[in-house]
Amino acid sequence: MTQENVLEALKNVTYPGFTKDIVTFGFVKDIVIEGDNVSLTIDITSSADEVKAQLTDDATKELKKLGFANVSVNITAPQAPKQMSNSMSGKNIAPQVKSFVMVSSGKGGVGKSTTSVNLAIAMAMQGKKVGLLDADIYGPNIPRMMGVADQKPEIQGNKVLPLKAYGVEIMSMGSLMEPGQSLIWRGSMIMKAIEQFLRDILWSELDVLVIDMPPGTGDAQLTLAQSVPVTAGITVTTPQEVSLDDSRRSLDMFQKLHIPTAGIIENMSGFICPECDTESDIFGMGTTAPVAKEYDTELIARIPIEPAIRIGGDTGMPVTYHKPDSETAKRYQEAASKVLAFIDKVNAEGGADNQAIQPTTPPGVSACSM
Repeated sequence: MTQENVLEALKNVTYPGFTKDIVTFGFVKDIVIEGDNVSLTIDITSSADEVKAQLTDDATKELKKLGFANVSVNITAPQAPKQMSNSMSGKNIAPQVKSFVMVSSGKGGVGKSTTSVNLAIAMAMQGKKVGLLDADIYGPNIPRMMGVADQKPEIQGNKVLPLKAYGVEIMSMGSLMEPGQSLIWRGSMIMKAIEQFLRDILWSELDVLVIDMPPGTGDAQLTLAQSVPVTAGITVTTPQEVSLDDSRRSLDMFQKLHIPTAGIIENMSGFICPECDTESDIFGMGTTAPVAKEYDTELIARIPIEPAIRIGGDTGMPVTYHKPDSETAKRYQEAASKVLAFIDKVNAEGGADNQAIQPTTPPGVSACSM
């Protein structure tokens, strides 16, 4: 028997709650074969006993099918993190960044990228040194929204310099691709790209890195949580019930990955008429507040439909910067202040030097349903 035989067999062992196996995730370490005895380590990201037990049983069964008489599986896992603080175990592959903000959504089309852009600019306008990472690999819209769609980043040694606009450092897959080019990538390639965006970009000493995530709960979110200490999670939604259902999944993901939840931003919350400045309820308004209460978080802001938002996104002239007196810009500024206050609270309680949050599984719940 060889290590290759062992790894091939362990590809039949999926990580609980996921569709990928422990070999693909890179969790299998230190395989030692001595005759009909085999020992190995599985370095997992959950401290839940039920996850450890299931992986031990599944790995043992698969390896005994190969003919090994004795199988020794050593499970290593982080300690469960403190509530409202970053885990002391794990890693941080971007240590020059003080705080990381994950902007997520359960579904696409709710204005997540618009939120990320305007929050990042609002934080910069409030004196913070801010970066904006477009981690939506399949649909990178940040370059157009930030007015840098025609710019390409410079290479310095084996690193890439981020682009800059509106006082914010920017990096996106859209800045590395040709216009209209599609990426037909498997999940493992997405995971690698996220890691490279954190490790191989020459980010400055940033106060905050705002990360615009792809919609849903999957490989990109898990990779980010494993790679850096995510300080705050923000869920973006719209008032409709179908959107709120998906928002619950995003909030549930934050809980399972032990990412402190800063709150929810409700987009398309009313319509502001450009002629009379009156605000009308079109898609519903305020339906998010009960969901925030359900997950013990808050509604950070209600962002209305305002033509200036769409125009700003399409032309690379974000409303927060170019229309600072608009109602929308004021609400983004208020939201940024709330998020920055939340970040200060998390860092004060958890310690600014804590390392990456590792996903764990709450008692009685299977690992992240992604």
